Formats: sequence, structure tokens, C-alpha cells
Amino acid sequence: MKSRTKLIGVVAAVALLAAGGAGAAVWWLKADGTKTPSAAAADAAHGGKDAKDAKDPKDDGKPAPDYKYVTLDKVLVMLRGPNGSAVSHYMAVDIVFKTLPEQEKRTKDHLPLLRTVAVKALSTHTVESAQAMSVEQFAELLNQAYAESYATDRRDAPFAEALIGKLIIE
Repeated sequence: MKSRTKLIGVVAAVALLAAGGAGAAVWWLKADGTKTPSAAAADAAHGGKDAKDAKDPKDDGKPAPDYKYVTLDKVLVMLRGPNGSAVSHYMAVDIVFKTLPEQEKRTKDHLPLLRTVAVKALSTHTVESAQAMSVEQFAELLNQAYAESYATDRRDAPFAEALIGKLIIE
């Protein structure tokens, strides 16, 4: 009787390992960008393109660079009233700079300049216009201001993109 229980346990363990291996294979193939046979068949049935045809034209097979992220915390900007009058409203922004590892130190060295450019770009807004903008619009505005600042200085920016980490309008 004990040998039968052991046999059942061994068979169950082998079945569990086989199921785990199959699941890992499916996960590995999906992570590689290829389709499982059932997904490829379903896609072909609906007239979809093959995975190779659907690749991004910019994708050259190289892995994306491993970016570092440098934070500029608590950029405070006083906001103007509707007619340019002084009001007690402000904006607090945390900005995150996406940079290559070899440019990280240079980005950190430029943080005072980056803060100044951000304050200059954001201080032109009224409370109403700031509240009407989305986070993406603020990021676009800052990236444009940074590009103009570095173009004026005839230098390359030490970061790829500025992102908004936090945005508070009071």
C-alpha cells in the first residue's frame, strides 16, 4: 500500500513539473515576442499580420539602453491671477530626468540650471491655465523649454527626456 502511495506522489510531482515546464515555455516564447501556435492561428483566421510584419520599423534588434533617472524635487512656482494679479496660489513639481548612465553625473551637475529653466517656463501660467493642463502637457512644455535652453547654449542636453514625477497645484 505504501508503494502505491509513493507511486501516486511521484506521478503527481512529475505531472506538476511538466505543467510548470509547459507554462514556462509559453511565458518564455511570449516574452520573446513570438506567438504561441494557437495565438498565431487565431490571428491568421482574423486576417492579422504575422509577428514579424507587425514589428516596429525603428526596432533594429538591439536592446534598449538601460536608463538612469535623476530627480529634481520640489520645484515651487508662484502662479499669477487671471489679470496678472498676485494671488496666493502655487505649483509644486517634481521632475525626473531620464538619462544614460554615462550622463548621470552631468545631469546632476546641471540640476540648478534645470530648476531655473523649469521655473521660467512654468511661471508664465495663471492658476486657471495650469489647472486646465494635463501632466503630459506640462512634460511637453518642460521638454520644449529645456531643448530651447540647450540649443541657445549650443550644447547637448545630458538627458533624453524630462518626466513629471509629481504635480500639485494649490
